[in-house]
Amino acid sequence: MAKKKKKQGQLSLKMGLNDERLPKMFGILCLFLALYLFIAFTSYLFTWQDDQDRVLRFNWQDFWLMELEMSNWLGRLGAIISNMFFFWGFGLPSFIFVYLISRFGLSLIRRTPGQKFNLVLRYSVIALLSLSVFLEFVFSGSPFPWGGAFGEKVASWLLNFVGTIGLIALFLFLVAGVIVWNFNPNFNDLTFSKAVSEIRLYLSDLINGRSSRKNKPIDTLRPQSKVEAATAALKPSNLPPVEDLPPVADHGEGTQLAFELSDKKKAEKPETLTSGNSELEIKSPDQSTGNPTGQDQMAITEENVNHLEPYDPTLELSFYQHPTTSLLVDYSDQKVDIDRAELEQNKDQIIETLLNYKIEIVKIRATIGPTVTLYEIVPAPGVRISKIKNLEDDIALSLAALGIRIIAPIPGKGTIGIEVPNKNKQVVSMREVLLSDKFKNAKMDLPIALGKTISDKVFVADLAKMPHLLVAGATGQGKSVGINAILMSILFKKHPSQVKLVLIDPKKVELFPYGKLHYHFLAYLPGLDEPIVTETNKVVHTLNSLCIEMDARYDLLKKAGARNIREYNDKFVQRRLNPQNGHRFLPFIVLIIDEFADLIMTAGKEVELPIGRLAQLARAIGIHLVIATQRPSVNIITGVIKANFPARIAYKVTAKVDSRTILDGGGADQLIGRGDMLLSVGGDMIRLQGAFVDTPEVEQVIDFIANQQGYPEPFFLPEFHGDDEVHGSTGMKFSDLDDLFEDAARLIVTSQHGSTSMIQRRLKLGYNRAGRIMDQLEALGIVGPSEGSKAREVLVYDEIELQRYLDEIKNRS
Repeated sequence: MAKKKKKQGQLSLKMGLNDERLPKMFGILCLFLALYLFIAFTSYLFTWQDDQDRVLRFNWQDFWLMELEMSNWLGRLGAIISNMFFFWGFGLPSFIFVYLISRFGLSLIRRTPGQKFNLVLRYSVIALLSLSVFLEFVFSGSPFPWGGAFGEKVASWLLNFVGTIGLIALFLFLVAGVIVWNFNPNFNDLTFSKAVSEIRLYLSDLINGRSSRKNKPIDTLRPQSKVEAATAALKPSNLPPVEDLPPVADHGEGTQLAFELSDKKKAEKPETLTSGNSELEIKSPDQSTGNPTGQDQMAITEENVNHLEPYDPTLELSFYQHPTTSLLVDYSDQKVDIDRAELEQNKDQIIETLLNYKIEIVKIRATIGPTVTLYEIVPAPGVRISKIKNLEDDIALSLAALGIRIIAPIPGKGTIGIEVPNKNKQVVSMREVLLSDKFKNAKMDLPIALGKTISDKVFVADLAKMPHLLVAGATGQGKSVGINAILMSILFKKHPSQVKLVLIDPKKVELFPYGKLHYHFLAYLPGLDEPIVTETNKVVHTLNSLCIEMDARYDLLKKAGARNIREYNDKFVQRRLNPQNGHRFLPFIVLIIDEFADLIMTAGKEVELPIGRLAQLARAIGIHLVIATQRPSVNIITGVIKANFPARIAYKVTAKVDSRTILDGGGADQLIGRGDMLLSVGGDMIRLQGAFVDTPEVEQVIDFIANQQGYPEPFFLPEFHGDDEVHGSTGMKFSDLDDLFEDAARLIVTSQHGSTSMIQRRLKLGYNRAGRIMDQLEALGIVGPSEGSKAREVLVYDEIELQRYLDEIKNRS
């Protein structure tokens, strides 16, 4: 009871902190304070000579005396405050305080994100300090305190230190530095017309409270064209136009799979990995298929008349701060220099080995990666590629290296690739990957930074385009680190309102640190003791709950006339869907299972069936799966799973058969471990070195997010009432079962064939007794219901699960 009251107190505290009235009242107070300072400062410009002597001789004991009179428009208090800011502070630039306080008050009233005010504050402080020194330098000797005490002290010190000419040069350098840093002018254009126009645009944005476009996070921008299209179609002609918002490129840029490689030169075309010929068609909101229902359409105009601004899902947590890369460890000091001698030695060894088998090559070149170097060779005319492919073991012997892999030929190139591990391997840090331009500028729904390619370029993929990811490999080869890298990418890039995580960890030790994010990013069933699902029966309930959520989302898409989650959310953001009709903003849901093999062994088809259904249908409504397993056998990775997981990551495995199970081909058995992996999408494979993120780094990022204000309550999945107790609800005891019930159950489970005639033949029973045993098997949930002439579905996977289940029945009896 005490625990329940404590939880209610915490919820009420969060709700109190989330009350919109408190920041609005404080914002109004700031506006009144700014107005008071503005009147006092303006009066000081005209009355400072009359009041200065009185204020300087002022004694606080005389503050309440009626005889003491000041010329300031706001009396004694106004004279004292203005003298403090002007004479003892920063002089005339003190008006910047009025601007800052008023801007802060407006941001609290409008509930705008804090990043906008941070930019204004930073530049205002720089301007305050610089102008104070500059004005005191220009008007030195004037009785009016142009720069205040601060400007006088700093200017006099600089004059003694660098002299008059040096101080002028310092001011010119400061102005030039600000222009170059913010606008990057083209000095080839002697007229500087572009720089002048950018300065005007920047000053306009700064006055209107909009930050620089190049510094604006990609995921917080709103497309200008969509806002104008949504409002222009619905508002009357006499309504004022919507405020212009900075444009951003469409999220659908790229091909169907949208895998992007790091490329610092924007003029060059980035490398992409495609699966078949895919073509993206960009449609405006009025061209999207389907229309809202008539009831929704009637509510559109009424809603937009009162709400010209688009809906912002991040507004409820508008002060949420994304984690910073300073929380991650920098491994730049561990970078390994390129060993030219090693490259030359390997090249000579490859050429010599091929010549021993009378294979001549025309050209060879090396591409150096963090852990692997790719040697591309062009064979002489008439040389068969298969002959080089068969020399894989001989080349590995001559180089005395493990993990040699031959790509014959390299797709899209007229060369043959030989991948050779480096002797000195380089750590690919998560910090380095997240700081890359490719990740920061990624126009993706769910960007995940996997690591670096063998050409030492950052590799970023879109999980929403995969749409599901299968991760497999032997124990200790980097699967858990890869899962953490995927989660870190999402946490660094997305707002809690945009994505939710469903974490399943049968091992109970890998994903437990993320439990602190239950008020921010996690989604789970109501009533669970822990947000990270670890128990098998709760896993089954969670997967079925996701199926319920999937069906509910499809119903919403059908009512809205949208084909996928992006079209639906675009309509909702533009306020074209009425929340009173059940519509809501749909965040992406990412389901991550850390050890899938254990679930298959303990729950069998109870887990496989909902996962197969989610994999087949959940892509369009924003539910994506990431499944990891260390047992890549055919009974774990079944045909249903492989058919619906086109994107697969293979870490090092011990046997070729495991590599063929994961990738439908060899290669994973030739990796070198420690994050070395192969990514397969649509038959194409890319070798990557996974980004490394250690457990203390993960915990620091999680603590940074958990210490911020979260939602009043977690994101709960739909309730699911399982049939765990249905076996005991029949009232059947173990003593009531047939004597041959256990033998029949083992026979059915071993053969995975639920047939009454098989029980008759194998156990030599009559039809009536065999039918009665089959009814008992159905009542206890071992086989499914009858399907006519077809064999019944077997619901228990193996004999171990059957024995555990029979023991439970005996204990209940």
